[in-house]
Parts: sequence; C-alpha cells; structure tokens
Amino acid sequence: MSLSPSKFAPAALLLVGAIGLSGCATKSFVREQIAPVSQRVDTLEARLQETDGTAKAALAEARAASGQLQNNGQRLDQLTGRVDGVEQRLQAQEARPKRPRN
Repeated sequence: MSLSPSKFAPAALLLVGAIGLSGCATKSFVREQIAPVSQRVDTLEARLQETDGTAKAALAEARAASGQLQNNGQRLDQLTGRVDGVEQRLQAQEARPKRPRN
C-alpha cells in the first residue's frame, strides 16, 4: 500500500488547520484575563491586612484588660482580709460586757 499525495493532502491539511486554530494565547490576552482576578486578590489582601491589624489590637486590649483584672483581684483579696479583720474586732467589742459610764 503506497501513500499517494492525493490521500496524504487532506490529512496534512487537517493537521495544519488544527494547529493553526489552537494557537497560543498572547501576552495581552492573558493580561486582560488576569487583570480582574489580580484586582480582586489585591482588594482581599488589603482587607485581610486590615482585619489582621484589628485582631492584633483587640488581642493587645484583651491582654491589658486581663492584667488589670488580675491586679483588681489581688486588691480585692487584700481588702477582703482587712474587712474580715474589722468585722472580727467589731464582734469582739460587741461580745464584751458594756460598762456604764460614770
């Protein structure tokens, strides 16, 4: 079986046509397609950085509040001890018999 040029020509023409139609995307086409996605990514990155900053500020405030809470708890413990002492002295005074004044 020999290949004659007349039988080979349609196959060659189909191959050249397929390659010509598929082609590669140009740089400008790719840039046009990527531009909206790139803008959205930039917008989301900016929002992410803003949210990250807000979260870090909130964490710093929470830590400061926690430290203040610990200080207030310690002061409350000290005051509770003092109040207990005052109550004991009052109870001791009330338990003593009262002497009439002259």
